[in-house]
Parts: sequence; C-alpha cells; structure tokens
Amino acid sequence: MKKSEIKFTVTLDENNLPKKIDWSASDAGEESTSKAVMIALWDGKENNTLRIDLWTKDMIIDEMKQFYHQSLLSMADTFERATGEVEASKEMRSFAQHFGQKMNLIAKNN
Repeated sequence: MKKSEIKFTVTLDENNLPKKIDWSASDAGEESTSKAVMIALWDGKENNTLRIDLWTKDMIIDEMKQFYHQSLLSMADTFERATGEVEASKEMRSFAQHFGQKMNLIAKNN
C-alpha cells in the first residue's frame, strides 16, 4: 500500500504565536512556506470535525479575506464532487459571491 505524508512545521515567536509555517508533501517532492493553513479532519468515532487554523502575524487582513473567499469556493467544489449535491453547492458559491462582494474582493453584480 502506498503512503503519502504532508508535514507542517510551525515556528512560534516568544508569545507562542505562529511566526512561520513551512510545509512539505512527500508526493510533490517540494517544500514551501505559507502565511496560513486551515485543516479540517473528520473524527468518525465522535462524528465531529476537528480543526486547526493557524496564520502568521505577517498575514495582512486583505490576504485573510481573500484566503477565506477562495476557501469557500473550494469547499463548494469539493462538496459537489464528494456528494453530487449540485443545488447545495450552487448555494455555497452564491454565499461566497456575496462574501466576496461584501469584502470588496469582487465587483457587485448590478
């Protein structure tokens, strides 16, 4: 059986806040640095989602808004592929559109 590893290394400052987030993926054979990471894990035993949300102090607010907007769109795509729920995915994309407009990331449709 093939295995793949994704590794995150978080460097903390003196106040234990993320200063740097490095990651690597064994399949990709590359390493990179990121300003933020959101990880959601499904605990089947507890029927609960476990989350790890980290961001560095270097991530500016406008980047965080864009990160969330793109994450919402990505979750809609993944949800549709995983469940086949086309209409619910459209609703999620609609919310992401509204969010993007509210955050001045995309132009409003008139």
